[in-house]
Formats: sequence, structure tokens, C-alpha cells
Amino acid sequence: MWEMLWPILLILLSNTVYNICTKSTPGNVNAFGALMITYAVATIFTAVIFVFLVKPENVFIELSHVNWTSVVLGMVIVGLELGYIFAYRAGWKVSSASLVANIGLAIVLIFVGAVLYGENITLKQVMGILICCVGLFLINMG
Repeated sequence: MWEMLWPILLILLSNTVYNICTKSTPGNVNAFGALMITYAVATIFTAVIFVFLVKPENVFIELSHVNWTSVVLGMVIVGLELGYIFAYRAGWKVSSASLVANIGLAIVLIFVGAVLYGENITLKQVMGILICCVGLFLINMG
């Protein structure tokens, strides 16, 4: 059970702090400059953990297993970060920006799962999509 629970708790904690930090990024700071510092810290942090967990003689062997996904993930994370920074600068509330984005993401991923991974779209999911759309409408009314 803990194997299923701890990653979700980590996501919840990280996303909470993430949104607080992103919302708190000063409006007069160049977004790319802020992200450059963010990724420099992330690079150092992950490098230290990586080297700590992998024997020094295996570092290059482990890195040789990396494929295109790490490169693309790095690029799309920049888009994700910029999107949130500019959403908050545009006036989105911290209580709704992430909610709207994640509901939209959940809907998109239902179709991605079906098209790319052969997952079935169930009647429950269709009903969930409709409820989410009503929720998005209600959130954006106020």
C-alpha cells in the first residue's frame, strides 16, 4: 500500500509548494532568468542524488540508457513552468489555475490513453468528462 501512496503524497506536496513558488515569482523578474536559476538548482540537486545512488563507475553506463524522452521532457517542462508563471501574472488565482489546468489535462489524457496506449474509454469516464466540463464552466463563471 505504501508503494502506491508515497508517490501521490510526494506529488501533492511538491505541487503545493510548486504553485506557491510560481505564484510568488516576482512580476518584474524575467521568467526565463527565473527558470534558468530553477533548473540550475534542479540540475545540481538531481546530480548529487544520482551520483549518491549510483556507483561512480556506473554513472556513464546509467546515462547511456537515457533516450529522447529525457530531452523532450526537459523542453516541455519549460513550457509547463512558463505557462504557470504567465497564468499567475495574467491574474489567475492560485486556487483555480492549477485546478482548471489539471482538469483539462485529465480530459486530454483520457484520449491520449485511448489513442496511444489502447486504453478503453468507459461510460464512467465520459460522464466524468461531462462533469468536469460543467465544473470548468462553474469555476470560470466567478
